[in-house]
Amino acid sequence: MASSCRFAFAIHILAVLALKREGGVTSDCLAASVNTNPVVIRRVVSTLRRAGLVCCAQGAGGGATLCRAPESIGLDEVYRAVEPLTAFSGHPHQPDLRCPVGRQIKVVLEEIHASAHQAFAAALAERTLAEVVAMLTESPRPPRRSRKAA
Repeated sequence: MASSCRFAFAIHILAVLALKREGGVTSDCLAASVNTNPVVIRRVVSTLRRAGLVCCAQGAGGGATLCRAPESIGLDEVYRAVEPLTAFSGHPHQPDLRCPVGRQIKVVLEEIHASAHQAFAAALAERTLAEVVAMLTESPRPPRRSRKAA
């Protein structure tokens, strides 16, 4: 079962941009930090740009910058920008509908997946990019703080 790294890459990219506020950051620089191909980075940056999180400028001195302050960027917003609507895959095969489990398993799993996804989204909504940056730059790491408590 493969998992996506888009969210991890997106948070990494946004954290770099938050720390390098003085000018645009190139995809080559971001790719070096993430340790992946610049083409992969350009795809993620493009998705973040469409979501209004990243602004891009071409030419000398160009590159990607944050469009908003890190404090205003919720991790749930980043996740929705780069990941498919569901974090879970459905049943890979049509189950035997004569079986009492097979007859209902898809409905049951859909409810479980929806509930888990809602909890995951709510947990991300409590965190911001600013918190990620603080955790990266402070030593020792600060205790986890909820956006709701702030």
